[in-house]
Amino acid sequence: MKYLWTLMVFCSPLIGLAQEKLFNKKITLSVDSAKIRQFVDAIERQSNCFFYFDEQKFDGLVITMDVKDQPLEKVLQEAFQNKGVYYSIEDNHAIYLSTDAIISFAVGEKPVITVTKKYLSPAVKANEKSPPDPTVNPLIHISYEENKIYDIGIKTKTFGTGNATVAGYVRYHKTGEGISGASIAVEGFKIRAISDQYGYFSITLPKGKHTLHLKYVGLSDTKRQLMLYGDGKMTIVLTDYITALNVVNIASEKTSNVRSTLMGMQKVNIKTVKQLPALLGEPDIIRVILNLPGVTSVGEGSTGLNVRGGAVDQNLVLYDGATIYNPSHFFGFFSGFNPDVVKDAELYKSSIPIKYGGRLSSVLEVVTREGNHNKFSGSGGIGPLNAHLTFEGPIGKKTTFIAGGRATYSNWLLGLLDDEKYQRSKGGFQDLNLRISHDANEKNSIYFSGYLSADRFSLDGDSLYKYANKNVVVKWKRIFNNRLFSVVTAGYDSYNFSMESENGNINDFKFKFDVRQYHGKADFTYVPNVKHKFEAGLSAISYKLRPGDYFAIGKGQVLTNTVEPEQGLDAAVYLSDTYIMTPDLSLNVGVRFNLFHYNGPQTIYEYLPGAPRSTVSISNTIQKTGTIKSYIGLEPRASLRYTLSSNASIKMAYNRTRQNIHMLSNTTAISPMDTWKLSDNYLRPQIGDQFALGYYRNFKDNSIETSIEAYYKRIQHAITYKNGAELLLNPHIETEIANASGKAYGIEFLIKKTTGKLTGWLSYTFSRTFLKMDDPLVPSAVNNGNFFPADYDKPHVVNFISNYKLSHRFSVSLTTNYSTGRPITYPIARYYYADAYRMLYADRNTYRIPDYFRTDFSMNIEGNHKVKKLFHSSFTVGIYNLTGRRNPYSVYFVSENGKTNGYKFSIFGAAIPFATYNFKF
Repeated sequence: MKYLWTLMVFCSPLIGLAQEKLFNKKITLSVDSAKIRQFVDAIERQSNCFFYFDEQKFDGLVITMDVKDQPLEKVLQEAFQNKGVYYSIEDNHAIYLSTDAIISFAVGEKPVITVTKKYLSPAVKANEKSPPDPTVNPLIHISYEENKIYDIGIKTKTFGTGNATVAGYVRYHKTGEGISGASIAVEGFKIRAISDQYGYFSITLPKGKHTLHLKYVGLSDTKRQLMLYGDGKMTIVLTDYITALNVVNIASEKTSNVRSTLMGMQKVNIKTVKQLPALLGEPDIIRVILNLPGVTSVGEGSTGLNVRGGAVDQNLVLYDGATIYNPSHFFGFFSGFNPDVVKDAELYKSSIPIKYGGRLSSVLEVVTREGNHNKFSGSGGIGPLNAHLTFEGPIGKKTTFIAGGRATYSNWLLGLLDDEKYQRSKGGFQDLNLRISHDANEKNSIYFSGYLSADRFSLDGDSLYKYANKNVVVKWKRIFNNRLFSVVTAGYDSYNFSMESENGNINDFKFKFDVRQYHGKADFTYVPNVKHKFEAGLSAISYKLRPGDYFAIGKGQVLTNTVEPEQGLDAAVYLSDTYIMTPDLSLNVGVRFNLFHYNGPQTIYEYLPGAPRSTVSISNTIQKTGTIKSYIGLEPRASLRYTLSSNASIKMAYNRTRQNIHMLSNTTAISPMDTWKLSDNYLRPQIGDQFALGYYRNFKDNSIETSIEAYYKRIQHAITYKNGAELLLNPHIETEIANASGKAYGIEFLIKKTTGKLTGWLSYTFSRTFLKMDDPLVPSAVNNGNFFPADYDKPHVVNFISNYKLSHRFSVSLTTNYSTGRPITYPIARYYYADAYRMLYADRNTYRIPDYFRTDFSMNIEGNHKVKKLFHSSFTVGIYNLTGRRNPYSVYFVSENGKTNGYKFSIFGAAIPFATYNFKF
């Protein structure tokens, strides 16, 4: 090695002379509106240099110039001046081109080049006397970091024996925010780690020399060379669109879908969300989730999720750890999550992590950004119905913030319409987000998140409806050492709904209900060695519900109707271990112990033994305090992954979940009027058992991901309702609810392309969901006690999502959705009884509404990519429901002139064009 260093010392002056000679090479060139390929070919013919670049990023670039016998340096400067193009000339006559001062290239048939020293053009020249700042020049930063040798631990003459742990953060170079889901692979080992939602990672390795390879979709690959003497920490920065100059194929870093033990987990990055067509041009992470396999909704204009045969209330929706009971805005057309604030979202459909509980079907965790650590910045936009504005930046050296808000101006637009009914209508929403992140020291970080949303609408001057979410969460992350860290969370969640009529007449009223909860949890992660990763923790939720208060406020009325408040305590403790049995075989096994107390004071109705529960069979009324009813249960969960090859694996999973809070609804879609109910001495916790099997295979250097997942789910104590059930303001709701059992099964296919000009996915899901009212205390069970399709049963669903990048500034997106129509109950005859004609209905959900089909198109147009620019703007234009299809949301029947006529009700019956303007500064 010392001879190599000696040779480099003597050769370095010659290298510098070679570079200078290349810079002064005389070029004669005359081109008119030439493409980048024509330009570089002409220069390569006159010199011994070779250009490296990603041609896709320069599709929109044209060059016009006429030079004679000019130095190469001057030709490049003149060609790329004020065009946002940067170049780097290496000591091996390689010239790298990129945009935004970042070198990105496609090697093609060119030789692979290892760069150890750079001679940079004035456009990207920087001070190399100290470690470079990635925010100033990512190119120099990557070159410096990738070729530097890092000493981890206390340096000694020999490495010694045993293992050591390196931990730290993966951060984004522009903002300094932590990157969640980054893959860290170790060259020569089948060892990998994934950064958490804060960007933190921990990996245990044998002491010695190692090379870490890092990858994250949409950012550059990079590597770090370590001399591992003992435990230590490091921060790794990832940049935009940079391909590693040293090309090393590490399969494990590109196959997280194959290597992970998790099944049925889908991660959606906000960048993907903003590229796809959206209703009225508003990017919506929930609508992208609805395009994933195994996820459906009951119809257009609904943000409620039905995941693998589950009801809407069987999904736990978390926003920075806060529970969101109604994640929708504006009649369900928009989700409650501001796309400028959201970082990403993870949906767990099968292998639900042991730290999550309380819902039967899935967990959707939406994570907000930390804010820009490097500088003050902002973004905003204007759409057809609403506007949004976000600010972010550092507060001192250790604290960052991000604050965003959205508001509609739909009332003004309604007033412009000719129809008086619309002019008398009102509708709108607002939401505010705030997150503050504070790094107290190297081991302690504190995060504060606040969310507030408010909706109000009134149709044709009728009743005014209002609902709101209020959430506050504080998290404390503590790193005890490289192997052990914890996250302690405390928070308050509230959802309230009110409906009121104040028209100055005798029928005026007010109705309201609310759900409040105080929650706390402590999660611990311990990684003792390379084979084990333990997770343990405990949690508690204190529920306080007001099911409904009614006030008659009309003239001369003083009437009230109040349903008693409810309260309960939901506590859990859990433990799991991810065990790498062999490099190809991994097992995750865990158990969660759940305890639920239904607490008083409460009025308890007792019924005649063996008699159907009804107001007629009430035998006694008792006032109880303290703990009225308790439920305990174990939730075992396990998943196994066996790697068949570097790009293929099979996975199996089983998980049991329990749910102690339930939504009561007379509608198939999520509605502001849906109320919530705790498990009590009659309504038992819902229990779900899911078995899943999957095969995963990647193709073409892992740029195409495919998967097949099959599942079977068994549901105990599902909620269904008697025919004609009355749910609002019912003090003995148990007389309207019937226990049911359920089953769901299906198979999901997914093909996903992650790189290249064309990206997107195609998915097909076949699934069935059935319920059976098997409550012995219900005298006339639905469908005679046989299984019937659930309201959200859709056997066939096809989703096609695509984005084609025409150039670095223009891209087009197309989405197509097809699904079987949902079940419905039709009248099949009428009969004469008690001096009137009455309808005879078929068995529940025997028929279906027509199938659903919709295609959307959009074009994303970005401004130029100059670095020194005050505002960076972009436009999105498109058409929602391109074919103008009138997809029926429901079918209803009306008696007219002695006949019963059926009508289809559509939310959107025409193509809807949209345009939005967005900016950043």
